[in-house]
Amino acid sequence: MAGSIDVTFDPWDPAFLADPYPAYAELRARGRVIRYEATDQWLVPHHADVSALLRDRRLGRTYQHRFSHEEFGRGAPPPEHEPFRTLNDHGMLDLEPPDHTRIRRLVSKAFTPRTVERLRPYVEELANDLVARLVAAGGGDLLADVAEPLPVAVIAEMLGIPEADRGQLRPWSADICGMYELNPSQETATRAVRASVEFSEYLRELIAARRKEPGEDLVSGLIAAHDEGDRLTEQEMISTAVLLLNAGHEATVNATVNGWWALFRHPEQLAALRADHRLVPSAIEELMRYDTPLQLFERWVLDDIEIDGTTIPRGSEIAMLFGSANHDPEAFERPERLDLTRADNPHISFSAGIHYCIGAPLARIELAASMTALLRQAPTLSPAAEPERKPNFVIRGLEGLRVRVG
Repeated sequence: MAGSIDVTFDPWDPAFLADPYPAYAELRARGRVIRYEATDQWLVPHHADVSALLRDRRLGRTYQHRFSHEEFGRGAPPPEHEPFRTLNDHGMLDLEPPDHTRIRRLVSKAFTPRTVERLRPYVEELANDLVARLVAAGGGDLLADVAEPLPVAVIAEMLGIPEADRGQLRPWSADICGMYELNPSQETATRAVRASVEFSEYLRELIAARRKEPGEDLVSGLIAAHDEGDRLTEQEMISTAVLLLNAGHEATVNATVNGWWALFRHPEQLAALRADHRLVPSAIEELMRYDTPLQLFERWVLDDIEIDGTTIPRGSEIAMLFGSANHDPEAFERPERLDLTRADNPHISFSAGIHYCIGAPLARIELAASMTALLRQAPTLSPAAEPERKPNFVIRGLEGLRVRVG
């Protein structure tokens, strides 16, 4: 049966943001679905339910393929948000079949495993260079010096964005991603709209240039991708490029700093990793489970569903708590324990179903490259200060992570 919310679940409380996992345990104890009035959502905290709902076609990232705003009982977004909505709503993360199927199929023709694998030498060389600079300086901010520039440069390289233009990407992405938090402010929306306009205009010019002179980059591949006469529209290409940047580096940046901060707080696990670098692949999976970069993923209820005797009516919004699901003792043995050797690790940090992260293989290459470079070049890496956590809930990360070498 549905439970009632507890005051310890407060996604705007700094104490909760510092460590939400005890509150998640309380939520799981209260029930399989919990009504949360503050965001007008139904919270789902259990791994089995989240995993099943991610694959349930009665839920959708959008409802507009089936209903108008009025039919669905929802108000239309404010007209001043239109540039953000246009950008967001044409990306495959926020589309459902048949549009999602068509766009993902076409994007997959350009974003192939071979494309990703071809980037591995570039990723590893860049990671080694960034870490070498950190070591030469005797330390610094692991986020600003390694975690952030690596995936931004990789996505920019893949898209074919010139180096001189790459400094704009991270600020645009950060402003757009602010809209994915719960109940974003008007100021957040204004920044997101401005970034959406500027980023879209930039990409429109880049696409026009690639139409005239195609290259080996992903933008050229998106232009060329076709299937039975079907092609991506210009807006779909723009939205895809922005999605790949936003999703492709936000998760990697936050997984890196969340992961290293967890390692610093578990010296026995860090010592084991330093002693055996073969643990890197399982360490990455465990660190993404242990402190999940994306804590919540939302779905609209397109047709009434029932969870544990509670009917969730059409028009409702479900918030699947990835961070809670990844700490569910029914899915993970001793989930509160960081175990880099964990073999059975069905974490859902990359989502599941048709919206499973298309960039997961690239993210794993990036995370392995930076971790391996740090283990080899900075074997005595240690924290230089207690980090400050970002005041975000959905996208979980740190403001920075000061470290020293030697």
